[in-house]
Amino acid sequence: MPGSVPPPPSAAVDATTASAVAVSGPAHLLRVTLLMAGSCLPILGAVLIAPVLPKMQDHFASVPGAKALVPLALTVPALALALLAPFAGVIVDRLGRKRLLTVATLLYAVFGTAPLWLDSLGGIIASRALVGVAEAAIMTCCTTLIGDYYSGHRRVKYLALQTMCASASATVFFVLGGAAGSAGWRMPFWVYAVSLVLAPLMVTALPNPAARAAAGEAPAEAEACRLFPWRQLAGICALTFFGAMVFYTVPVEMSYLLDDLGVENPGVIGLATAIASAATVGGAVTFARLKRSPDPMLPAVFTVCAVGFGVMFLAGNAPVLVIGAVVNCVGTGMLLPALLTSAMSRLAFEDRGRGTGLWMAAFFGGEFVCPLVLLAGESAVGSLAGAVGVLGLTAALVAAGLWAARRRVGAVDPRPLPEQLA
Repeated sequence: MPGSVPPPPSAAVDATTASAVAVSGPAHLLRVTLLMAGSCLPILGAVLIAPVLPKMQDHFASVPGAKALVPLALTVPALALALLAPFAGVIVDRLGRKRLLTVATLLYAVFGTAPLWLDSLGGIIASRALVGVAEAAIMTCCTTLIGDYYSGHRRVKYLALQTMCASASATVFFVLGGAAGSAGWRMPFWVYAVSLVLAPLMVTALPNPAARAAAGEAPAEAEACRLFPWRQLAGICALTFFGAMVFYTVPVEMSYLLDDLGVENPGVIGLATAIASAATVGGAVTFARLKRSPDPMLPAVFTVCAVGFGVMFLAGNAPVLVIGAVVNCVGTGMLLPALLTSAMSRLAFEDRGRGTGLWMAAFFGGEFVCPLVLLAGESAVGSLAGAVGVLGLTAALVAAGLWAARRRVGAVDPRPLPEQLA
């Protein structure tokens, strides 16, 4: 079970002041749109080519090991993202958010469209790994910039919006990939060129955030006195690693759980997955509207996730399974922005890139191991539903541990988030 998460400093939710940027008007709308679009690019990389994997498999059937290598083309960007996000975070803090974001967005198009011209399966997989490198920089920069531009409730709002856009875009990209794939397995890779449109807009529309030193303290003195919050961030990253497994269980395993209940119709499976995805969006909306500090909410959010898993474990038919998935996804829709907002509240401007990179590494690392953990659990308990039940029990224990830890330190703060300062 992940360790308890130490509370943020006395400033509770946000000890930093965001850069002075407009929070309304066309410039603000364009800025938010670009940050959300950039945040969706890693989702594009994760799901777009899923519908064409069988066609790729047929095309490379003569390549030794193609049965294992072709699926790797889908998953290797997430692995690269998880491994490289911490390094991207360090570069973000040193090179600058906007500059790295622009370069990474351009490289995303170069690496993403490379399979259009590559004939080697090994070359395609290598290009996909490079897509993951670009994704690590893009996701880290976009999330860091949200933390730079906004504070208080507005930060919570836009981090929740990031989750909503990612969840909704996954369904859109899956459909888009399937439609484009009907013209050939290479066709979906053209979609990666969309980042060529985003990059010049990012250059012109995203302002450079500026750090603000503590009152009465010179920048050099502030830098010398500041220590990276390793201990506090370690707790939230450990919790995020586990939370990512909770978050991805339904999207990854729903079709298999339905198949175990005798549901084999792809249309029914797709509808059930779409309903669960909509519940994730609903959970993110709910979190944004609550206007409360994220840390006290985490025990309740993990409890909702655990209840959903429990219903899925006990489900004897498809409707009950879908009900359990919806309950779980409402919880996971709240879980992701809660974890991310909690991490942001622990980071000063100078550390925000590195801290965001570590958080991203924890999250995408949990995503990568999720199916492996459930596979091991299925082997241990005899069924996938049983493995989901064990994960639900673990989530309940995590919730209890967080609740007990907060009671012990007296850190529960029921006050609403302070309003946006910039």
